[in-house]
Amino acid sequence: MSKITFMGAGSTVFAKNVLGDCLLTPALQDSEIALYDIDQQRLKDSQKMLENINQNCNQNRAKINSYLGVKERQAALENADFVINAIQVGGYRPCTVTDFEIPKKYGLRQTIGDTLGIGGIFRALRTIPVMLDFARDMEEVCPEALFLNYTNPMSMVTGAVQKTSSIETVGLCHSVQICAESLLKGVGLSTENINWEIAGINHMAWLLKITRRGKDLYPEIKKRAREGNIPDHDRVRFEIMKQFGYYVTESSEHNAEYMPYFIKNNYPELVDKYNIPLDEYPRRCEEQIKNWENMREDLVENKNLEHQRTREYASYIMEAVKTDEPFKIGGNVLNNSLITNLPEEACVEVPCLVDGNGISPCHVGKLPPQLAALNRTNINVHLMTIKAALTRKKEYIYQAALLDPHTAAELSIEDIRNMVDEMITAHGDWLPDYE
Repeated sequence: MSKITFMGAGSTVFAKNVLGDCLLTPALQDSEIALYDIDQQRLKDSQKMLENINQNCNQNRAKINSYLGVKERQAALENADFVINAIQVGGYRPCTVTDFEIPKKYGLRQTIGDTLGIGGIFRALRTIPVMLDFARDMEEVCPEALFLNYTNPMSMVTGAVQKTSSIETVGLCHSVQICAESLLKGVGLSTENINWEIAGINHMAWLLKITRRGKDLYPEIKKRAREGNIPDHDRVRFEIMKQFGYYVTESSEHNAEYMPYFIKNNYPELVDKYNIPLDEYPRRCEEQIKNWENMREDLVENKNLEHQRTREYASYIMEAVKTDEPFKIGGNVLNNSLITNLPEEACVEVPCLVDGNGISPCHVGKLPPQLAALNRTNINVHLMTIKAALTRKKEYIYQAALLDPHTAAELSIEDIRNMVDEMITAHGDWLPDYE
């Protein structure tokens, strides 16, 4: 029997996907599942939902327990084999609203704000301390556990744990496994019998190769793009491919705010040209809040609830570790010379082999120089933000914001520093003290 602990189990939909997958995986069906959250009602909802799936799909073979709040955290983690993390520190209100509204006062617009930019920086600063608390608890009560992180900003929070903890940690994101398929569907090509290679950093990894039966598909993809076969929702990524030669893993609304080219006060027409959904994440949050009660009825109160295994990596990783049958993922790990033209201490997204030995990252070598250069502009922010979180020095927060490509392209030094100060004040107790 394995013990699987899910941190942030109040994320009911995601808990259904990941833990529902476990309940359908033969090697994991007899597991003890420990649900942990700080929200009692959401925790109860997730347990009720999973108990229905366990009954309907798994003959009640799994044992499901809930743990509430900081006092029960170590009990949730004790003797865990796998720990899955999906927390959101500060929630939509007040913290995500702060991440968007204060920058907007300075003329800085965002789309998602959870990975880079001023929103990503502050999400990392409030999340990293909690993640390090988890890691310290794990070192004490489950030192051999595998830590699977799904929380954004992926590179910053995963990298912080990897730099400071002995716990084996990998960051996971679904953008890798859907990238090639999304590109081919966008230009009207079949997704059958394809092979691909992806490497870079989270949300800015690169589709380095895409072939069918040994034939390079990039020439036909680019030909169709030149002819206008570009999905309206994906114009930014196709422009990046046009300018730099390769398709990028994460969506256009994300990548629009990772670079200095697309969201510009002096060129407001670019928002329409590239179909950029400003304030997209707050809009999604408001929609989810509005629809939650109906969704809750479908998920939590449905005694006939079932589940189909998804493409999320977590259950496949745990299955590979338990059975020693290899499985390939795209994982976020410390670089350690895996990508030779990116900084050693960066958290990179590369192919990894998973088996009974755990996570074994694969050597990639050099990225095309233009791709490595784009990655480094984001890595600069990652590393300075991690440094700020670990040292508690405000100066490094300023420097992270000053190095951010989109922020630096829009605002003056004085405005950036003033904005950071206002963000720190607005976050209040959600941040530790900075000197």
